[in-house]
Amino acid sequence: LKKKIDQNEKESIEQVIVSNKLPGIRFDKVVGRLYPENALASQAIGFLGDDGNGLSGIEYTEQNILSPQNTMGKNIYMTLDANLQYKLEQLAQKSMEDTQAESFMLIAAEAKTGEILSYISLPSANLNTYPSAKTPEKIDRPAVLAYEPGSVFKIFSVASFLDAGAFNQEDTFYCDGRHEIVSKLTGEKAVITCLGQHGWVTARQALEYSCNDALAQMSDKMNADKFMEYIRSFGFGSKTGIEVPSETRGSVKNTSDRLWSLRSKPTISIGQEISVSALQMVEATTALANKGKPVQLTLISKIVDFDGTVEYEHTPATKEQVIHSWVADHLLSCMESTAKVGTGSRASIGDVAIGVKTGTAQMLDTEKGGYSDTDFVSNCVAVFPVDNPEIILYIVITKAKGETYAGRIVAPVIADAADIIIDHLGLARANSSSVSHSGKIVIPSSKSIEITTVIPDFTGTPKRLLTPLLSRKDLVIKIEGEGWVVSQNPPPGTPVTENMVIELTLK
Repeated sequence: LKKKIDQNEKESIEQVIVSNKLPGIRFDKVVGRLYPENALASQAIGFLGDDGNGLSGIEYTEQNILSPQNTMGKNIYMTLDANLQYKLEQLAQKSMEDTQAESFMLIAAEAKTGEILSYISLPSANLNTYPSAKTPEKIDRPAVLAYEPGSVFKIFSVASFLDAGAFNQEDTFYCDGRHEIVSKLTGEKAVITCLGQHGWVTARQALEYSCNDALAQMSDKMNADKFMEYIRSFGFGSKTGIEVPSETRGSVKNTSDRLWSLRSKPTISIGQEISVSALQMVEATTALANKGKPVQLTLISKIVDFDGTVEYEHTPATKEQVIHSWVADHLLSCMESTAKVGTGSRASIGDVAIGVKTGTAQMLDTEKGGYSDTDFVSNCVAVFPVDNPEIILYIVITKAKGETYAGRIVAPVIADAADIIIDHLGLARANSSSVSHSGKIVIPSSKSIEITTVIPDFTGTPKRLLTPLLSRKDLVIKIEGEGWVVSQNPPPGTPVTENMVIELTLK
């Protein structure tokens, strides 16, 4: 007659049954679960139905561990940091309101372990009222939503090109706003257009400007089958294997497919004609953060028996090498440049070195066909600190109203989210004091290097004292290597000019 009555209702009905001697009415106890945090990380946690079976999330995939038949279940500890999740969900809700977006995704993961600290998919359902939630609130977007990522994907394309030796870091490509490809066999033509005319650019500058023209030219230098092999080695076209149900594989073409065309390779290189998931994007980025080796993502930290015995504890699972370590390091450096002087400059947080790549992609028009003129996926991936990656942060805003460029609406949210994560986890900032130990306690000077009218002598300066310079908007500071400064360009005493480029080599 009715499900889920409270204790007061039960007692009132019992009195009526007893007083009136009513036959054929009984109460059945059903297995249930209380969710004290309501909608917090609801798609990742999942929901337990009235019959005791999980219907979504971890509740579904780990049913046999949580509620096995005829035996006591076990406790699963997730990798999610509840306090951090709450703070980032507040930020996500505000971003949704500011952009009037249809949906929002955020994943923050430990770069070296693959453990996910925050998993956000908005709108979300209150797990205590899950059956009455609307369908969009139940969707686990990071796992099930496949979309064209746009220019964010360029970091994986450039990594593939460089690793295969298609060209060198110093090689340049001329962008005049359009790149025309002509088939030698059929004479068929295809044109890739760019939002600007960037002139001669290196791969680094192509990423900073998000130059379609240069990326298309780069793709010309690589065999299509080899390129697609690299893309798959990053994990695109395959499930990550994380512990949530219904994970999409996305869509990655083969060169033998009927829909493969002359423009497929250059178009895929700029993040179109390919669909990915947010989970795939984060796991692929772990390859850049770990010297070319991806790390398996996970939501489960440990499993504990009913008597407190730890039966499983997560240890990082490193996958096969995808790219050489120097390529991974170079791409992180390029992403750092993009955060300083490129399309991701609004993601810069000043006192922690961060690398980013933004992307804005037209969504498919499911009614009329082709691409929509109004619906966009705006996304940005970040790695920080760049010199020793600890966190990968990825944010996707879907169908924002008004402004849609990721560099303008997602990059600032990346900066705010990164600040929250850094403070919550207590990660080191450039201006914070540090302590070293060598038999006695020594607190080294933290006086920052200043640049006024002339270039100072940086020789012997440690990297931590250089990072405050990265916030200078009137200068371009390029730092290569680790340790202390061994050489610089321009030399000491050179007069400072507007937008001067200062190159520092560390060992």
